[in-house]
Amino acid sequence: MFEATRRDGVCRLVRPNTRWLSTGYAGGESRGDAAFNVTVPEGWPETDLDAYVARRLSAAGFDERGPTLLTGVGQEHARRARFGPVEVVATAGVSNPAELPMASGPSDRGDASPASDAAAGDDRGDRGDPVGTVNVFVGTSRSLEPGALANLVAVAAEAKAATLLAHCGAPGTTTDAVVAACDPAGDRVTFSGSATEVGNAARVCVRDAVRASLDSRYDAEPMPRGVGEARYGVVADDRATVSPI
Repeated sequence: MFEATRRDGVCRLVRPNTRWLSTGYAGGESRGDAAFNVTVPEGWPETDLDAYVARRLSAAGFDERGPTLLTGVGQEHARRARFGPVEVVATAGVSNPAELPMASGPSDRGDASPASDAAAGDDRGDRGDPVGTVNVFVGTSRSLEPGALANLVAVAAEAKAATLLAHCGAPGTTTDAVVAACDPAGDRVTFSGSATEVGNAARVCVRDAVRASLDSRYDAEPMPRGVGEARYGVVADDRATVSPI
């Protein structure tokens, strides 16, 4: 589905006249020919993301503009998976896990207080040293109804979480994002849930692409398993107030 070009820390994914839905920087719905995954350098200090992204894409020789995700993971670790009508491209690193314990947390306060500090536990995952991030681009050759395209984001995130739980003990990192895409000229599809052709293929592709990217990223060093082994991370160990409706 995607024609991929990797250059100067930028991966461009091209398919003409594609409908996109991004959860990342400047996200939302759009229509265009390309999406981008951009690796940010160590010590990344940028706050003007519009200018930074434009500068990086131009420096890499890409004239198009479209949905763009940012990551601390090198694009040499990007991996593609294809199955049925779906293709996924992913980069995965887990140096900043976001844990969600299922056991009762230590807090009885009953308020939605901030996630507890863990490891370095500050906001360097948003600015400063590059951290892991799992970025997933999931596209289908089908034409999805608006709700089905939005649901494809949820299906991809669910598959990403299951894969990460099995490999590093956390369902995600503090900076993950998903871009979903479909072909407006393809066969029309109303639903994209896990039991559908598109949803099932997306789950398979996300699992295999994320797993392959992790294998590449951590080929020469151990993969952190949870916040205790990571440079940064958060643990949502507070407790909300729950009541009948």
